[in-house]
Amino acid sequence: MSSISAEELGAVLGRGLLSFPVTHFDADLAFDEPAYREHIGWLAQYDVAGLFAAGGTGEGFSLTSAEIDRVLRAAVAETAGRVPVIAPATAGTAVAVEQAKAAEAAGAQGILLLPPYLTEAGPDGLVEHVAAVCAATALGVIFYSRANAACDDVTVARMAERCPNLIGFKDGVGNIETMTRIYARLGDRLTYIGGLPTAETFALPYTEMGVTTYSSAIFNFAPEFALAFYKAVRAHDREEVYRRLRSFVLPYLDIRDRAPGYAVSIVKAGLRAVGRPSSRVRPPLTDLTESELAELTELVATIV
Repeated sequence: MSSISAEELGAVLGRGLLSFPVTHFDADLAFDEPAYREHIGWLAQYDVAGLFAAGGTGEGFSLTSAEIDRVLRAAVAETAGRVPVIAPATAGTAVAVEQAKAAEAAGAQGILLLPPYLTEAGPDGLVEHVAAVCAATALGVIFYSRANAACDDVTVARMAERCPNLIGFKDGVGNIETMTRIYARLGDRLTYIGGLPTAETFALPYTEMGVTTYSSAIFNFAPEFALAFYKAVRAHDREEVYRRLRSFVLPYLDIRDRAPGYAVSIVKAGLRAVGRPSSRVRPPLTDLTESELAELTELVATIV
C-alpha cells in the first residue's frame, strides 16, 4: 500500500466508503496514542476504502503540526498497509507544504488539502496554493472545497490541469449546480467525494453528480450500519436509504444540530454510547450534555 501511485489512490478511494477517525485525548487533552491506535485497528478490520487521519472529525484543526505527525504515524503503523491513510495539509501555503512533505515521510498514501486558515482568497490564489502543495509531494492530493476555499468548475479545471497528482475533489459546500458543472467539465479526471457533515444525508442524490463515495463519521461507532448504508446508496436502493435516514440518521442530525461543533462532538459521544474508548473534545468545541448523551445512546442502541 505504501507504494500506491497517485492515480491508483484515486481509483481505490472512489470504490468504497471513507471515514475520518476521531483523535483520542487523555484526561489532560494530550494525544492518547494507545487508545487511538486501538481505534484505528478496530476500524481497519472493516471494508473501508480509506481513513483520513487528523481530519475534521479527528479535530485536526486543534492539533499542532507535531501532533498531526504523531497521529499520522500512529495510523500508518496500526493499519500496516491494510487501508490507505490520508494525511491533512492545513493552514497557509507554507505550513501546508511542510505538512505534505512530512506526511510523505511518515508513510501516508495521500493528502487532504483543507482550506487555508482564516483568510479569504480568490481563484488565482487558491490555484497557486494547490499547485504549491502538489509540487511538494508525489502523493495524490484531494482538494477540500468548503468555506473560504469553495471553488467553481473553471478554477477546479485549472487546478487539475496544473497538478497531475491532484486526484480528488471533496465537496463541503453542497451547491448542486457547482457540482454538476465540475463533473460535466472534468468527468472522471478526479475522484469526487461527498464531504458535507453527516454525508449520508446527501449521499443518494450526489451519485447523480459523479460522487461515488463520501466520508462517514458514523463509521467511527457504527461501522456495520455505515457500510450497509453505503451499499444501499451504491445500489440506488432508495427504499432502504430512506428507511435508514428516517430511523437513525435524521434523529441523529436533530441532536447534532443543537450546538455549533456537535458534528465532531456527537461522534465521540457515539463511541461512548457503544461502550468503546473515547475522550472529550478539545476547546473550542464542547461535549454533548449528559442528557444528550443518554438520548444518543438510546438511539444508537437501535442500530448496533
